Amino acid sequence: MAGILKTVNGAFWSEYVWLPPNVTWKDVAPGSRQDIITTDYRHLYIPLPMALVLLTIRYCLEKYWFGPVGISLGIKNSRPKKAPNNPLLEKAFLSNHKQLKHKHIQGLAKQLDWSERQVERWLRLRRSQEKPTTLVKFTENAWRCLYYIFSFCYGIIILWDKPWFWNINECWNGYPFQSITNDTWWYYMFSLSFYWSLCVSQFFDNKRKDFWQMFVHHIATIILMSFSWVCNLVRIGTLVLVTHDCADIFLEVIYKKKINLINFIKSFLNLGG
Repeated sequence: MAGILKTVNGAFWSEYVWLPPNVTWKDVAPGSRQDIITTDYRHLYIPLPMALVLLTIRYCLEKYWFGPVGISLGIKNSRPKKAPNNPLLEKAFLSNHKQLKHKHIQGLAKQLDWSERQVERWLRLRRSQEKPTTLVKFTENAWRCLYYIFSFCYGIIILWDKPWFWNINECWNGYPFQSITNDTWWYYMFSLSFYWSLCVSQFFDNKRKDFWQMFVHHIATIILMSFSWVCNLVRIGTLVLVTHDCADIFLEVIYKKKINLINFIKSFLNLGG
């Protein structure tokens, strides 16, 4: 078994696949050349504790800043009326993650001596209890939006004087013997820590319908960033990051309640001051 794993690992990390001709992994190993500072795969562990710091910052901002801002904008934090306690319907609700079929509803109505409409009303109230409040959605959106704004601005600042920001061909000139600067190092670490924090926070936040889709998306992002880091493809990686951060800002700003952005900014600044 160990021999098979070694063969698979060797085939996966083949220099023929990942590196240019006549270049080996030893040539791009950390410290292999004094004139070039390459990426170090051991640094991929650093974003894990940083993710815990981001989760702490998020908790404080949502509780002491975004929450009050949302309330000042008139966003409700109240939940709908709770469904009356009913063990039979509760068991049926928990055992069926999707909407109950009509035959099942008929059976429940007969057992309870209720009308089908009463059963449907109870199930509707019970489903509404699982949904997060509007204020919770707002605070989550505000946190992600703030991060993407910060990340995008930081990316623009550090890339402004980089040659590959203006000429994409510079991403490949001299590859893989390209030094990584301190600012791009931090850009990668911040981004990786943010996506690790999203993976963790998903299990504590109110679950959405696209829970697993988003979880797979975050894991895929981490894997792609890790591969680009190991292969020293940081230049093209930074361009991808800044492009996605820019788009994600607008995705978070487009709030389903269509809150007036000007009023939001005014309240945000007033509370911040």
